[in-house]
Amino acid sequence: VQLQASGGGLVQAGGSLRLSCAASGSTFSSYTIGWFRRAPGKERGFVSFIGSGGTAYYADSVKGRFTLSRDNAQNTVYLQMNNLKPEDTAIYYCARRGSRDSPTRVSTYENWGQGTQVTVSS
Repeated sequence: VQLQASGGGLVQAGGSLRLSCAASGSTFSSYTIGWFRRAPGKERGFVSFIGSGGTAYYADSVKGRFTLSRDNAQNTVYLQMNNLKPEDTAIYYCARRGSRDSPTRVSTYENWGQGTQVTVSS
């Protein structure tokens, strides 16, 4: 399976962006898809994941501002990001969960997309 992240850009603080993660493969509906981000000078960290049933979980830092959803007919997961803050500036990556380890760990995921840059100006 291949994943392609898109939708990043430059936005002012308080603004919104919607990221997309498009996947190939006929079994997309069974995948758990996670989003991670790497801020400048930091390691890649957990943002959110969505299971096959559509339930999403979020890092505390984005809870209440970000919403993750999926459209299985389009083989796409959407990360709606509202009330963006400068500290949300990062490269955002999507990936498919590849093991039963914790879904908030980078090492649990595989088939990483190339990432999309989000820059939030103050």
